[in-house]
Amino acid sequence: MKVRELAIPDAYEISTDVFPDDRGLFLNPFRADVLAEATGHRLSVAQTNHSASRKGVVRGVHFALLPPGQAKYVYCPRGAALDVVVDIRVGSPTFGQHDVVRIDDRDFRAVYLAEGLGHMVVALEHDTVVSYLCSTGYDPAREKGVTPTDPALGLPIPADPTPLLSPRDLAAPTLAEAVDQGLLPTYEECRAFYARG
Repeated sequence: MKVRELAIPDAYEISTDVFPDDRGLFLNPFRADVLAEATGHRLSVAQTNHSASRKGVVRGVHFALLPPGQAKYVYCPRGAALDVVVDIRVGSPTFGQHDVVRIDDRDFRAVYLAEGLGHMVVALEHDTVVSYLCSTGYDPAREKGVTPTDPALGLPIPADPTPLLSPRDLAAPTLAEAVDQGLLPTYEECRAFYARG
């Protein structure tokens, strides 16, 4: 298993070894020890999520208010998707920027993003399944979003087929509006939160 930090600090791409044989294949998509060594802290899993999407579905950009926020470890056991990490931490050197990892059922790459980062998934194939390991449970009062259609973000959303977004994601504020509304975490508070382990 190999871990590589993305262009967005505190987000990582994880590549795992896949062992195919005449029966099928075997892999371990998550190893707590390897992730902890790379990131400097452990991911304590409080909830797992599972989404199934048709081609063109866009989910995000989602984040949870700090504290406690929500770190995520994301992989794709079926189909293919773009996993997009957006730096929404005010004051971050990469604020407003994003990085993309293709996750699929061929290479089985995964993405880890720390608390305070925005997250979006775009399904590239019909019946794409994405699994999430989350550091905290779902709390609707703390769940927030930034619209993925914000032109200032320039997120990679393919035009064909026509993207399908939830009403919640379409109605979410732009990045600038979220700043004005005081919804976004600061880079300083996120770094302090990570340092607590």
